[in-house]
Amino acid sequence: MIPTMIYGTAWKKQQTAALVEKALEVGFRAIDTANQPKHYHEPGVGEAVRAYLKTRPRESLFLQTKFTSVDGQDERVPYNPKAPLIDQVEQSLKSSLEHLGVDYLDSLLIHGPCGHPGLVEEDVEVWRVLESFVASGRVRSIGISNVNYLQLEELLGIARVKPTWVQNRCFAMRGWDDTVRKICREAGILYQGFSLLTANPEVVMNTGVRQVAGKRGCTAPEVVFAYARSLGILPLTGTTDETHMRQDLTPLLLSEEEIQTLGCL
Repeated sequence: MIPTMIYGTAWKKQQTAALVEKALEVGFRAIDTANQPKHYHEPGVGEAVRAYLKTRPRESLFLQTKFTSVDGQDERVPYNPKAPLIDQVEQSLKSSLEHLGVDYLDSLLIHGPCGHPGLVEEDVEVWRVLESFVASGRVRSIGISNVNYLQLEELLGIARVKPTWVQNRCFAMRGWDDTVRKICREAGILYQGFSLLTANPEVVMNTGVRQVAGKRGCTAPEVVFAYARSLGILPLTGTTDETHMRQDLTPLLLSEEEIQTLGCL
């Protein structure tokens, strides 16, 4: 199952369950979270998922979460931080499956590499564990988030199971992460873009975007998401507004002329 829009659940705290329930109600069928209490409430996601799956098959829902290293956690680390790294990843997966109330994940991402600008031994070790999850059937696909082009090239060089997904924050001023997207395109990796609106307020207010929105009778964010899709980006949205949820799910296919008009973004 390859979604066309993913509902992101970061920073929603105690509102998480209600917002995910609403997102599922209006039509979202892909949910992104992380086993990182610092920024996500994964058990809240699970509360909404359990309710949804009472009347629908598991295969109807795309569930994606992340393994977050100790450096990305606060004091509420969801695994034993003193355990060997391989055990940390295993414990995190077990915890996520319990939180979400499922026996497999559609996607599991490394929340971000430990090394910079390239990978380090710990990153390779974590990737090997994720590969074993695919072999066991507990995870259907794997990927990495918050990655630069050097790290991604290194990962492709060592991967026995190729990443299915890359998830990055996308800035228009940086060419919509064009270098990483180019690697993804050539390697057959699906690129997920988050913060498409919040990272690019100047794009939402752009005259060309507003003109296309007025012509189409839609909102500027709908045009931004449609333009992102024309670049091969699978958008994430974390809106808390039901009206915006419905708008974000509205299919909008831009014409070649409109894409050219927006090409300066």
